[in-house]
Amino acid sequence: MDSIPLNLVMWIAAVAPIVVLMILMLGLQWGAAKAAPVGLVIALISGIVLYKAPANLLLWEGLKGLWSAVTVLLVVWPAILIYEVSDHVGAFKVFRAGMQKFTPNELLQIIIIGWVFVSFLQGITGFGVPVAVGAPLLVGLGVHPLFAVIIPLIGHAWGNTFGTLAVAWDQLVATTGIAGQSLLATAAWAAVFIWVWNAITGIAICWFYGGAKALKKGAPAVIIISLIQAGGQLALSQVNQTLACFVPCCVALVVSVLLGRTGLYNKPWRVEDSKLMDRTKTAEASADDMPKGMGMMQAFFPYILLTVITLVVLLIQPIKNFLGQVKIGFGVPETVTGYGYVNGAAALYSPVSILTHAFTFLLLSSLIGYFYFMKHGWADAKGFGKVLKLSFKETAPSAIAVIAFLMMSRIMGGTGQTVVLARGIAQVLGKGYAVLAPVVGMLGSFMTSSNMASNVLFGEFQLETARLLNFNPAPILGAQTAGGAIGNTICPGNIILGTTTAGILGQEGLVLRKILPLTVTAAVIVGVILFLTLVVF
Repeated sequence: MDSIPLNLVMWIAAVAPIVVLMILMLGLQWGAAKAAPVGLVIALISGIVLYKAPANLLLWEGLKGLWSAVTVLLVVWPAILIYEVSDHVGAFKVFRAGMQKFTPNELLQIIIIGWVFVSFLQGITGFGVPVAVGAPLLVGLGVHPLFAVIIPLIGHAWGNTFGTLAVAWDQLVATTGIAGQSLLATAAWAAVFIWVWNAITGIAICWFYGGAKALKKGAPAVIIISLIQAGGQLALSQVNQTLACFVPCCVALVVSVLLGRTGLYNKPWRVEDSKLMDRTKTAEASADDMPKGMGMMQAFFPYILLTVITLVVLLIQPIKNFLGQVKIGFGVPETVTGYGYVNGAAALYSPVSILTHAFTFLLLSSLIGYFYFMKHGWADAKGFGKVLKLSFKETAPSAIAVIAFLMMSRIMGGTGQTVVLARGIAQVLGKGYAVLAPVVGMLGSFMTSSNMASNVLFGEFQLETARLLNFNPAPILGAQTAGGAIGNTICPGNIILGTTTAGILGQEGLVLRKILPLTVTAAVIVGVILFLTLVVF
């Protein structure tokens, strides 16, 4: 057992990298590539001077962070490639025109892509794919690049616990050992808390688009979609957690398209002065000639292929098991700080099943998609070299930020700084800790760029805290993973994915400034509900 002293100096040292990052990114508007290395240096100094981390521990934790960054960049590059392939042939002009056939209501178009479709992607793939794919699709609809990043960030996050076929949920169960009725109770609480965020998501998208006017127009769609997505997830969480997110997402996708055919949304409607839209680009796109003979389904072919490949590989268990045998990773030894804080050894640290990874799905979809466009005369062999070169060029600048962020998070976690952060909050607040329990989950996601990692990092801590405070563990653990889901909106890795694929790399601070008030408010609302449930009633 570690004996890290829990005092004000140690806590301030642990929180310092995060505070400095917030000041640099929110206050001074630094891009992630400039701010992240500063946070990394502060975490290293704290780890060496105060947390007694030996050189070998820092080396191995740094390598873990580097490896995590590689897995993120493996999604970034092919996500940009699939976008560039489609953009090269003018598919987004056709796509934008085709969306008019589903619904001429501009707000519903944005809801379908920025909330419903990215949620569908989260339900089956995750790992940042919804943001990486959703952002350029929204740009293609004429959404301003800044909001094209913000919308999928908030739109996909509700599916982060039971999405990706419940990977984050499974880790919470494995870390805490919950089973039987406790497991079902925790799943129910998690789904209820996530419903709060899901509803806020729909409301926020409408508000960003056109304030009260858009909220009134979008309310029927938001209510119906939220009932299907979050309500369906709540119901299925008591039956099959693996499919609790994916199945409602499939239903919501179909229903949202059908909504466009109803009297509510089948007539042209848009807010002319919407701050969410870039009207200049929209006008330019409509004036250009579209690729001759290309229909909506053909324009969307690479993304349809991406969906089909993902579904076949991940839902057909024999295929998934066979392809999943190929794993890439490296072994790590046990490391210990001077205070006895242990990082366990692993024969294969965070292995990547490369044939079932989003990288492979995106790459295959890009390559096959380009050959499909060539076959129909919309592209030629020479053009592919240009597309490939452009995708590499756009990916490279994000590498520094991703690597620095994830190395910082691993060093903070490996030296015990992250745990001290959470313990300090719990010790000071006592029973009032219930209000900030989801904030701890959110903090974990921010630090690790993963709800799954947040559950691994803080799941056991939340369980022990609940027992010490004589709380029912189920709602506390539900708040942990719900907070982790909310926190995915502010994960540096996800933000960088969005800014890279939307073409606004360097504006991460502005994205964070727009989103942070919303996410913190949502986490506190969940915390207040938790406090009222456990302490007041």
